[in-house]
Amino acid sequence: MRHAFTVAAFALALATPGPARADAEAPPEVSQIVPPRLVQSVAAPYPPGAEGDAAVILAVSVNVSGDVEDIRVLEGFEPFASVATDSVRGARFVPATRDGRPIAVTVRFRLDFTKAAPPAPAREPEPEPEPEPEPDQPATPSPGPRGAKRPDDVIVRGGRATVGAGVADSLARTEVRQLPGAFGDPFRAIEAMPGMTPVLTGLPYFYVRGAPPGNVGYFFEGVRVPYLFHFGLGPAVVHPGLIAKTELHRGGYPAALGRYAGGIVESQAMPPGDRLHGEGQLRLIDAGGLVEAPFAGGKGSALAAARYSYTAALFSLLSSDTTLDYRDYQARVSYSLSDRDTISVLGFGSYDFAAQRQTLDPSTRGLLADPNASPVTRDVTRVLFASEFHRADVRWDRTLPQGGRLRAATTVGFDRTRVDARRAATDVMTGARVELTQPLSRTVVLRTGADLVVDSYTADSLPAYADDDDVVVRQRSVFVERVDYATGARVDAVLTMIPKMEIVPGVRFDVYGSGPARALAVDPRLTARFAVNDRLRIIHAYGVASQPPSTPIALPGITIARLRGGLQRAVQTSAGVEVDLPSDFTATGTVFHNAFYDLNDALGTAQVELVDIERSDSLLGKSRGSAFGLELGVRRKLTQRIAGLASYTLSRSMRTVNGQRVLSAYDRPHVFTAALSVDLGKQWRAGARFVTYSGIPMSAAQPAFPEQLVGVPPSRTPVFVRADLRLEKRWQMGRDGWIGVVLEALNATLSREVTGYACRTALALPGSTPAVPGCYERVIGPVSVPSLGVEGGF
Repeated sequence: MRHAFTVAAFALALATPGPARADAEAPPEVSQIVPPRLVQSVAAPYPPGAEGDAAVILAVSVNVSGDVEDIRVLEGFEPFASVATDSVRGARFVPATRDGRPIAVTVRFRLDFTKAAPPAPAREPEPEPEPEPEPDQPATPSPGPRGAKRPDDVIVRGGRATVGAGVADSLARTEVRQLPGAFGDPFRAIEAMPGMTPVLTGLPYFYVRGAPPGNVGYFFEGVRVPYLFHFGLGPAVVHPGLIAKTELHRGGYPAALGRYAGGIVESQAMPPGDRLHGEGQLRLIDAGGLVEAPFAGGKGSALAAARYSYTAALFSLLSSDTTLDYRDYQARVSYSLSDRDTISVLGFGSYDFAAQRQTLDPSTRGLLADPNASPVTRDVTRVLFASEFHRADVRWDRTLPQGGRLRAATTVGFDRTRVDARRAATDVMTGARVELTQPLSRTVVLRTGADLVVDSYTADSLPAYADDDDVVVRQRSVFVERVDYATGARVDAVLTMIPKMEIVPGVRFDVYGSGPARALAVDPRLTARFAVNDRLRIIHAYGVASQPPSTPIALPGITIARLRGGLQRAVQTSAGVEVDLPSDFTATGTVFHNAFYDLNDALGTAQVELVDIERSDSLLGKSRGSAFGLELGVRRKLTQRIAGLASYTLSRSMRTVNGQRVLSAYDRPHVFTAALSVDLGKQWRAGARFVTYSGIPMSAAQPAFPEQLVGVPPSRTPVFVRADLRLEKRWQMGRDGWIGVVLEALNATLSREVTGYACRTALALPGSTPAVPGCYERVIGPVSVPSLGVEGGF
């Protein structure tokens, strides 16, 4: 039975009289704010099996395009909360405006469920807001009885996060667009979050609470992907217009996420649209676009997006010997079979290529990529790196009684990587999964699922040359033809039986296989969220995470074969607070401790000499480790007129190898980021980001013989500091269109980073007193990326 409900969006802030003026001038002019309007009515079913009347209040974020970007449940219980959220998620709005310019707002919606009543259309948001004064002007008394006014972004206090979301930081699409140095890419914006320790400035590889980059998992719409960025300093592999929200799970994540012993980055796509829209971007180095259109009377939707770089042509014009190229694509088709059933197909992929032109020396032609090349050939192209991956995900979604949701999906994928023109590794992936979320009562929501992933690996053969037999032998641990699999099941429950408390216990069971090797993992999880009052929340997270052996950095088609050394495991614990501050600021503070066992961290243990002959290859070396620290963050939504964020991480990361306990090679005790974005008026917006972090630890090399003297480097490399800048100007084109020019720079200060030291040696002869040899810095950079582009949408 369907219900009648009222959707009412109203402002929280009240207009108050401004201070008296000494003169009798006319009151200052104020900005004209027009609230968002529903394009069409919203209908939602009364949950089958539910009883009685109920009310749900949601905080709904509507962006400048009129799309719903985020929904939070403020009040209400299951199954009504889930039905209300699903109903509003696909709503479309005419965006709110200030002085005729579209702006992003967050409004509150109330949905009333009455079992016996017939369905009724949604009403427009009410009451009509008063104009919002400029920041430097006093507010005028409102003639209305309640003095309501429409703020630019209504931050609702005392609200809870998405039910059972665990412990995660999230960034919406509109926020990412305003973050300097992120180039509009949600994946690159996660660098600004607490707990992220960079390997090198500008590169998208991070240690997350002590876990190395190879232990960080990436998922897009529930599909595993090997990496999120194009090679080097390239953009994200998914068009930013397709991404609705990106979440960083540093630890204690829900049971649905697993098979990684570090953090997990999860992105969700924008829901299918019911109107024609698109956007495009043209920059100095690449061009991209996205378009989506409905069909079958709005029952279906088709989307296509792509990005192509022309860096290869630019390098050619500059007479460079280097070739760098990348491209990506995304496509989605969805169709509603009924009010409860939807089928969809999502496909996406990425390609990267880096090569260098070299002069052929006939005396060494046997070492080149093509040993059969003619000796008269003088120039050859040497492939430095070539990588690609492709995914196709077919899914069926069904809405169940009482607000439950069921998804069944199957995925196929193809991964391939070629390194240094020597050999290529290929992986053909097939997988299937089923996911169920079902409210059992008003206070219990069950979430469960199971999946199977099979990876078939192949590799090019490589003959053993006289000068690199050891390389060929070591690569047998990686380039092995085999079939790997991972299968498992998981379950957790969101419990809200105690007022102002949410507890989520869960567990994962996974079985891994690689060739003849087998391994079992049982990973329990527990998160709890306590609302002390309307502004203060306490959050705890505990969990065990397991992962097969991994390479230092994830590459398509390349993994360590046969579970050499066993599974990696991490015990993750954290406790923190979240508090809502005045002026729409939110602050967080978290302490964490992670313990690692049988960790593959060739980067973090690079300074330790392995003595185990069977594990003399650093890729196979195992270590134990720990990381602990404090994470602080403060944030005001970047869609505000004056907005920003700041994050600080104080941490220590240790490794134990061969009984020797040392600092991780990428232990950075201090990492600080601050960003500010300001609306300058007349559709100008400027922003800056400041980044600084500690250097990495250094240790002196041991003399090769007693008479040798070796220079002693400083204990750490110098502190690194950089600044990113962003300036944007937009023009409104009709009611729904816009065009803008963006000037942006990563590392606008052209800062150079010290990556280590090279120390000289000397010989101490009998009877002589030689000076102690010195050390000189190894410097990279400046790694700087300027960008000038035109973008627009409709």
